[in-house]
Amino acid sequence: MNSERPRLISLRNPWFTASVGGTLVVLLFSMFVGFIWLPSAQNDALFKGLLDSICSAAGVPRAWLSETSPPVTPQQPVSSVVLTPEMLIGPDTRGSIGRGATLALRCTMCHGARGVSAANTPNLAGQYGPSIYKELRDFQSGARTSAVMAPMVVGLGDQDLRDLSNYYASLPRANSTSAPSAPDIVATGAPMRNIAPCGSCHGGMVNKLGAPWLSPQPRSYLKDQLEAFAQGTRHNDISAQMRNIARNMTPDEIDASVGYYAGNK
Repeated sequence: MNSERPRLISLRNPWFTASVGGTLVVLLFSMFVGFIWLPSAQNDALFKGLLDSICSAAGVPRAWLSETSPPVTPQQPVSSVVLTPEMLIGPDTRGSIGRGATLALRCTMCHGARGVSAANTPNLAGQYGPSIYKELRDFQSGARTSAVMAPMVVGLGDQDLRDLSNYYASLPRANSTSAPSAPDIVATGAPMRNIAPCGSCHGGMVNKLGAPWLSPQPRSYLKDQLEAFAQGTRHNDISAQMRNIARNMTPDEIDASVGYYAGNK
């Protein structure tokens, strides 16, 4: 007498019951880990509740969970300057340069009579006006710190800063003595480490608004600034692009880029 074999999809089939039960256990465990345990592990009071944790893991925008989410406060002052190509252009540009020349008399001890430094301070002659304006504003706000520059910009109004920027931008640049061939870090960067070519922002190939022209600048000044970005002690770069680049550069790449832009200085 032949016994009746159970159907494949049937609760009386032990293999079917075991496989379905095992799948449900794995599914429930995965949902617990992915939707409850891992989201709740993050240190964010907004997502501490069970429902909020599930919504967070499911990709629900934070704004849907709370309309009063406080903005993230930076740990130190950051640049708040908004740059536009036309910001220093106006009907009184010639007058602005003249007023800037008068204001620049206080700057000659460090930056030279015509914007070319004889010390380890940056050359300002021929520098992009928006770059000068941004740095002066950052010195005023504390986004960039300097025991020398901070008292120099106290009391200067916004138009004063624009006049100074226009004046130095109008001066002829110092002769560059850089080597004819740029090192790899300047010409091609290091794409695998998210390092763009230096020349793509700082002149040579193209200029990014707000990025200064670097050739020529004093060697020690350039190296000090790159190391400050790498260590995070200088933090007035918009979107932290220079901090991200500098911390990924090797010491040899820093020396190569500094040597190229400094020339014989």
